[in-house]
Amino acid sequence: MSKESYVPPKVWQWNSESGGKFANINRPISGATHDQPLPVGMHPLQLYSMATPNGVKVTIMLEELLAMGHEHAEYDAHLIDIMQGAQFSSGFVDINPNSKIPAMLDCSTQPPTRVFESGAILLYLAEKFMAFIPLSPAQKAECLSWLFWQMGSAPMLGGGFGHFYAYAPEKFEYPINRFSMEVKRQLDVLDKRLAERTYIMGDTYTIADMAIWPWYGVLVLGRLYDAAEFLDVASYTHVKRWAEMIAEREPVKRGIKVNRTWGELTDQLHERHDPDDFDTQTQDKVIKT
Repeated sequence: MSKESYVPPKVWQWNSESGGKFANINRPISGATHDQPLPVGMHPLQLYSMATPNGVKVTIMLEELLAMGHEHAEYDAHLIDIMQGAQFSSGFVDINPNSKIPAMLDCSTQPPTRVFESGAILLYLAEKFMAFIPLSPAQKAECLSWLFWQMGSAPMLGGGFGHFYAYAPEKFEYPINRFSMEVKRQLDVLDKRLAERTYIMGDTYTIADMAIWPWYGVLVLGRLYDAAEFLDVASYTHVKRWAEMIAEREPVKRGIKVNRTWGELTDQLHERHDPDDFDTQTQDKVIKT
């Protein structure tokens, strides 16, 4: 590839794949590529997802609700393999026209309620079950501010830093430096927030923690992009303390396994249709892909 400065054309056109890990599923148009209905299980909530950071937010939330005793939070988690383009099926596009995981159907309503975007799903579940969200207007506003902080900030970490540092076909100094600077600024925001607070909202664990942890918590634990040393994440001591504490929660340990298709076999549960799936997790319980 030429090292000369790129001169944008007057009108951009999609002539070829851009390269990188996700090039085969990136395209400049929306809509379904193939007809395929989605499966529907027996539980009130039907989740269609994969264990990316955005997908993990929701499975953690559902496992936390069940641990609290909310029986109506029982769910079926169907695997949507985004590397195989399953998010472009006609059934999935009907639930999420943006073709991004996670997406959810609440079949306890008539007609079933569709919810897409991970932050919207967290908020929907929190309000449905009146859990993990403050009741006072001022505290709720603060919680939602941090929820939407994550939704707005994480693309800098994922599609920005993660893409150029870990997935791009070539590494270039400018984008890596630009997004590294922003990610470190975001970590500093969190570190200062958590310096005198147990959780994002103080002493109470909320959907703000569930949204932020799968991105920034996992990053400082060294589990994302193999970038812990590069970003000097150990220096964010308050974020690291918070991340380690949440990682020890049993619902979190369960949630991060659901719809996971990589890593150690014992860390994978490709689909979850019953609470016993975690207890009987063997090679026979994961779906071969």
